[in-house]
Amino acid sequence: MSGIHGKVIAITGASSGIGEATAVYLAEKGARLVLGARREGRLNAVVDSITAKGGTATGLVVDVTRREDLQRLTRTALSQYGRLDVLVSNAGTMAVSPFDELRQDDWDAMVATHITGLLNGIGAALPVFRRQGSGQFVNVASTAAYVVKSPQGVYAATKAAVKVLTEGLRQESGPDLRVTLVSPGFTNTEGVGKGAGPEVAAALTEQRDAIAMPPCAVASAIGYAIEQPEGVDVSEIVVRPTAQA
Repeated sequence: MSGIHGKVIAITGASSGIGEATAVYLAEKGARLVLGARREGRLNAVVDSITAKGGTATGLVVDVTRREDLQRLTRTALSQYGRLDVLVSNAGTMAVSPFDELRQDDWDAMVATHITGLLNGIGAALPVFRRQGSGQFVNVASTAAYVVKSPQGVYAATKAAVKVLTEGLRQESGPDLRVTLVSPGFTNTEGVGKGAGPEVAAALTEQRDAIAMPPCAVASAIGYAIEQPEGVDVSEIVVRPTAQA
């Protein structure tokens, strides 16, 4: 199936930022959406906004660190629409800090969300895609996977892992599946600086306000990868503000 119209697409981290923008963008293109996020109220607002405009969307409370939540996400797609065409693994956390602060709970959260969460999505969707003989993974990484800047060492390491896992999956996917990595640069989302120490949060917020691109720029990049004709796999997209070094 080429294009976006009619495709069944599941998105994690869909209650705000890049996930919300991607849901809105794909809904406008005629996709049927299954949206997952931890914040039920925010998620319901996104679903209501899409359906009020004639789009098709269902929301589920999903914590990507829990295998059963990802399984429920894919089962919902199958039960409601009979198939799953794309899984967009977007859930993320950016609680960056210098190593000397020893914020190990934040380190654990980034590992659990970006690495374990990605693997949980693969575990839930890959058998579905194999049975169908078609499907696409779109994994959201970061430009931090390419350039490490202090104090983003742990965050960058987890996003580099997303990049490596995506390439490994692409190599094993075979001729029927598509695997895409989308790596955004500085994006204007509420997650920038969230959970960081006061100095780091202030610096990140200042940089965001100065140069960040809107989430819809990333959403359109994701849409570009999804809308390609059958047999065409866009394996990697890096999208960043022109002002970002």
